[in-house]
Amino acid sequence: MASMDDESPTGAFRNAAGAEALLAQRLVSLADTLVDDYDVADLLDRLVHTCLELLPVDQAGLMLLTPAHELRLVSSSHPNVRQLERLQLEHPEGGPSVECADKGEPVGIEDVGAPGSRWPVLAAAAAAGGYRSVYAVPMRLREEIIGVLTLLVSGDRPLSANERRLARALADVATIGILQQRSLHRASLLAEQLQTALNSRIVIEQAKGVLAEHGGVDMDTAYAALRTFSRNSNLKLSDVARSLAARRRDPDEVLRSLRRPPS
Repeated sequence: MASMDDESPTGAFRNAAGAEALLAQRLVSLADTLVDDYDVADLLDRLVHTCLELLPVDQAGLMLLTPAHELRLVSSSHPNVRQLERLQLEHPEGGPSVECADKGEPVGIEDVGAPGSRWPVLAAAAAAGGYRSVYAVPMRLREEIIGVLTLLVSGDRPLSANERRLARALADVATIGILQQRSLHRASLLAEQLQTALNSRIVIEQAKGVLAEHGGVDMDTAYAALRTFSRNSNLKLSDVARSLAARRRDPDEVLRSLRRPPS
């Protein structure tokens, strides 16, 4: 287990004199990662190791939920974490992390050696690894659950209420960061889709003009020919329009689509 003396980061946190300074320093460090085009993997890795600094825990790991609501391990401080997380995912009885992801509430085992464990397989594996307690903290913003922060402790003392609140706060930082990136990605994707639609509309108007001028027809007829040719040929309307506007397609070929039935 990490040293708990006054010289260690954990010891500094547990002493009132160094608590606020170290906590502020680490939160600023995490916040510094939340810039444009930041790396989520780096944010999660920093969070895992920040947990080891600020909390009396030995190991930590993060699992995220996929769109199919399946947990996937994305960051861990030690292979033991990966082993215990994999055990929860693969064994039918599950474990604290799985239940935490389902319910969106903190779940824990304060003494893996206590009789009557709800998860005997996991408890036995944790004990074999030298751990006494297992905690799972949800990564949650209001009703949206995106993952779980898992903490392993080898010492006899369970996490205090304040330490659990700090773990929840750190999980919240990661949650906000991930959701922010998703929102930025969605906004960027929407803007790109809108710009593509606008560009396609411009090209379609240009193609209608080419057909109208070449065939001596009005714009409505030109658009009908464009649309009919696109459907009959199983081609995208914007692609046909682009080829007409660039003079890579014969306008007569498109105009003839109004005079023949679809193939």
